[in-house]
Amino acid sequence: MMKRLFGAAAAVLLLAGSLHAMQAGEIIRKSQSAFLSQGEDFKARVVMKLITKDGKERLREMTMLRKNYTGGEQKYFIYFFRPADVRDMTFMVHKYPGRDDDRWLFVPAINMVRRIAAKDKASSFVGSDFSYEDVSGRDPEEDAHELVREEALNGRDCYVVKSTPKAGDMDWSHKLTWVDKENFLPLKEEYFDRRGEPYRVFTADEVMNVDGFPTVTRRTMRNLRSGHRTEVAFIKTEYNVGIKDSLFSERFLRRPPKRWIE
Repeated sequence: MMKRLFGAAAAVLLLAGSLHAMQAGEIIRKSQSAFLSQGEDFKARVVMKLITKDGKERLREMTMLRKNYTGGEQKYFIYFFRPADVRDMTFMVHKYPGRDDDRWLFVPAINMVRRIAAKDKASSFVGSDFSYEDVSGRDPEEDAHELVREEALNGRDCYVVKSTPKAGDMDWSHKLTWVDKENFLPLKEEYFDRRGEPYRVFTADEVMNVDGFPTVTRRTMRNLRSGHRTEVAFIKTEYNVGIKDSLFSERFLRRPPKRWIE
């Protein structure tokens, strides 16, 4: 009798654990979609401030364009206006679910298009505290997800999900994500190093309704080790502007059409 009760209890616990895992994965997939895939396409003027521990600032200003495709594929195109040493630089991503993304960077100073290797996805994006992968998003299937708790953050009810890389090829051991229960936007992410110490924190500082889509229009990434942070503001943000497929090509990396970058 006791064996049967123990077996039944174990089965219930296993089922509950499995259900939690499914819920956590679904939460992260919905969060990625709400954060990075809304609308048919997207355009924004982006101002990025790189701020040192003692308050010194450097600016980056760019236009970001994104188009979504069936099956979860996406393409990104970014053009840099300033500072002068990066003006006319362009960055392009072809993002695929289930495999590594393709990334290219055109550097006008040497008139060269450079392919960014998949292993460099965690490298700094133009000297900021964001990585290349942060810009276009991480495939949710690369991590194992666990719903660890539910709690309020700045007055918003959130799921808190722990994500652990399956391949162990990242410089972080796991991260915690606070996902808004209502619109599924990520409001905060904490990245932990191999010793289990938090060292990088993302916060969504402003959420606005743009063309009917809740959108994170101000965000910050903080490096807790160096005290450096990067603040990003999305201005002139638009959805469903009719971006053409032809934009996402090496030809336009070198000569981006004014219509789309201004």
